[in-house]
Amino acid sequence: MSIETIIGKTVSRWMEGKGDFSDVVISSRIRLARNLEGYPFPNVLSESVAGEVITAVQDAVAKISHEPGPLEFFNLASLSALERFILVEKHLISPIHAESPVGRSVLLKEDQSVSIMVNEEDHLRIQCILPGLNLNDAWSFASQIDDLLEDTLNISYSEILGYLTACPTNVGTGLRASAMVHLPGLVLTHQVNLVLGLLPQLGLAVRGLYGEGSEIIGNLFQVSNQVTIGKTEEDILSNISAVVSQIVDREREARQAMLSEAKDQLEDKVWRAFGTLANARMMPAHEALTLLSDLRLGMDLGIITCPQPEVYNELIVITSPAYLQYLTGREMSAAALDVERAKLIRSRLCL
Repeated sequence: MSIETIIGKTVSRWMEGKGDFSDVVISSRIRLARNLEGYPFPNVLSESVAGEVITAVQDAVAKISHEPGPLEFFNLASLSALERFILVEKHLISPIHAESPVGRSVLLKEDQSVSIMVNEEDHLRIQCILPGLNLNDAWSFASQIDDLLEDTLNISYSEILGYLTACPTNVGTGLRASAMVHLPGLVLTHQVNLVLGLLPQLGLAVRGLYGEGSEIIGNLFQVSNQVTIGKTEEDILSNISAVVSQIVDREREARQAMLSEAKDQLEDKVWRAFGTLANARMMPAHEALTLLSDLRLGMDLGIITCPQPEVYNELIVITSPAYLQYLTGREMSAAALDVERAKLIRSRLCL
């Protein structure tokens, strides 16, 4: 499996538009932070010692790759900047992993449901991402890989504190569970701050499209746990699943309220979005995500029947700057990107 195979497959498993509550929950992600005993954390690793960590992980994965399916190794320093940032746009690696590639690597499953970042903030970041609200299955996959790796690798663990990590907020289970949710109903009815503002009191955090520090655009929010110590993995999964289920209920109520109380305005908004997306010759990234959000809302409410939801999921990734440059085969100015983005969107809509 080559990097071209990974990048060339525009639809990752999490983009399939399936799973529980898929009208609101785009994807579910489990991420486990682990470190190797006897090695400094990645932020103070020399390049040579970072290479030792990579070799140890690569050897361990080679012994277990038949279990979750083959995992392909990629040295980030051998990838171009464009290839690395496409992996970010596909949610397979983090922005900080892509920005400083020396001494870092990633292992990927072909369907892109599993990725293992090596020498990011921690020596290992095991990630599983699936469509819809599916945290339990994602946890099952990630935990299986974690158990198999621990059979070979000496993982840093304290009987008192749990798994030891570079950031104190990850100490304990090392588990971050998150759901990417699409909340246009709550945004349009001005309830989103009220609903999401309660989450910190429940030990949850709200982030943008690419996680911590990223901007919230296109009515897309990532809801995740803040605390990993003092709770079991089952407690964390149960808590976030219950909260996300309640958010789904509130979002659906808001959508139905708009449909019953302001149907003409809602339909006008959806069809204006479709009209702009279907005809625009230039499309800035922020505007594209906003209009695609309106279009997806129309799909989920049956206002518009084409395209299908999975096309929306694909477009929020492949209209990103790095992916657009890959698809066109050339570097482009911001204006040229806007032209190509509009062209790509038009080609994906049913006209």
